[in-house]
Amino acid sequence: MLGQACKKGEAKSTYDTGPFILLNTGEVPIKSGHGLLTTLSYKLGPQAQTNYALEGSIVIAGAVVQWLRDSLGIIKSASEIEDLAAMVETTGGVYFVPAFNGLFAPWWREDARGVSIGITRFTNKSHIARVVLESLCFQVKDVLESLNNEKGEFLLRVNGGATANNLLMHIQADLMGTPVVRPLDIETTALRAAYALYFFLKMLEETDVPTKEDNIVYKEILKNLCEA
Repeated sequence: MLGQACKKGEAKSTYDTGPFILLNTGEVPIKSGHGLLTTLSYKLGPQAQTNYALEGSIVIAGAVVQWLRDSLGIIKSASEIEDLAAMVETTGGVYFVPAFNGLFAPWWREDARGVSIGITRFTNKSHIARVVLESLCFQVKDVLESLNNEKGEFLLRVNGGATANNLLMHIQADLMGTPVVRPLDIETTALRAAYALYFFLKMLEETDVPTKEDNIVYKEILKNLCEA
């Protein structure tokens, strides 16, 4: 959150092996009634105020792309999935839940397992690639809806290796119906550790953290992309 200068009322989602979505709640910890965790966000020094967040963790995200590559051989590299998925406009009626190791927030079902339905003889690799991307976004959407129930609408910032996939970001924006903000430097997890140290040593001011001019904004442009 610190790496993307998320202010109170703003959220960030890291898209890596498993997504982690956090909403900055400021200096007051909030107990969730919608399946989320209350967590410590950051504290920049002994005398600084503690900053809290609501968190929703997801078991599988980027790992399902690795599964397509390593276990099924549908793609040869993770970067191929975007072009493959873009070859079709829909999933062709295929639905997929990548609950390989259960479901975390907001469901908390360790007994859940992966399922795919709607496959026909006309289903091809592109449909599978697209439904995988959509499944990631639907999982994030579940957490975002829980956050909305807690705090109302908010701005979502994203980071992590999977956010290099432009189609994934457009799908996420469509499902949310709101903009998704991606930084030019998508690996902000390491940046936040550096920012925290520099803040603590008083070598960096809050105004030095990247601002909106350093971001790419994805808006809802692909109409009727992911109808439930």
